[in-house]
Amino acid sequence: MRAHARRARHEEDEESAFVSMTDMTVGFLFIMMILLAFFASQARETSTVPTSLYDDMVKQRDEQKARAESQAEKIRVLEEEIAALKSEIEEKDEEIADLREKLDRLKIADPLEEYLSQVAVARREVLERLRDAILVDFPDLKVELSEESDALRFQGEGLFASNSPKLTPEKSAIVSKLAERLDEILPCFTIGAASRFDVKCNPSFAMVEAVQIEGHTDTMGSDRRNRNLSAARANNTFFAMTKAADRVMQHQNLKGQPVLSVAAYGPDRPVTTNDTPEGRSTNRRIDLRFIMVTPPDTDAISGIRSALKAGGGQP
Repeated sequence: MRAHARRARHEEDEESAFVSMTDMTVGFLFIMMILLAFFASQARETSTVPTSLYDDMVKQRDEQKARAESQAEKIRVLEEEIAALKSEIEEKDEEIADLREKLDRLKIADPLEEYLSQVAVARREVLERLRDAILVDFPDLKVELSEESDALRFQGEGLFASNSPKLTPEKSAIVSKLAERLDEILPCFTIGAASRFDVKCNPSFAMVEAVQIEGHTDTMGSDRRNRNLSAARANNTFFAMTKAADRVMQHQNLKGQPVLSVAAYGPDRPVTTNDTPEGRSTNRRIDLRFIMVTPPDTDAISGIRSALKAGGGQP
């Protein structure tokens, strides 16, 4: 009996020990599951930030976006301005090209205009030579070139006594010398028996149509008296010149007419005011005006050149 009781107790003890080991194992596994769950929760990445930092980032983002939009608008405006400027540049380039074309056409000188320009220069040079030659002989004489550079002007007191159409002996010497100087110059610019054309003295082939002795007065006195006085002074100058140098009438224009002629204008063509003594003195004058042949076209220029060459014995 005792042996049976001891065996039964031993079996109970073994069974109790097995139950205890099972409970411990289950508890250990439970604890391990809790620990694994804890470590797993700790290992997760957090995606949360402070609210203030988030707000600052959003504000900076909005500011950057606004600046970017503003810059984009400025770029758009500048691109439009650039396009407009390119269009203007193209228009200006077209205008420049057009102006250059016109300039190139202008550079091709018109033969007639070029000839007339050379004739104007030649006339001025002739008048200057004539003026300077007279002043060498009579340095106190009041003689000047007209504003248009087409005439020499002698003040009335320079050639005539006041209110007189007659040349005094002293003034006659001036007119005589003027005729001699004129006779030296005209042969190169006229045709006729006295013509002495040479391309050296007249490279532009300018030709004189007329050399007018013009009488002018101021407005003092009656119109009839002034016209008669201006005509008398011009005629007396003409006769004094032809007497001093009779060959001066041999110088002819393209029509075969003597170039020396007379005109009287009375008070009609003043060069300054008649309201002062000085002005009236200037208006009382004799003008020696050079009128040049003006060809209507280039063919006429050839005719002038041929006539001058033939008159001067040039081939």
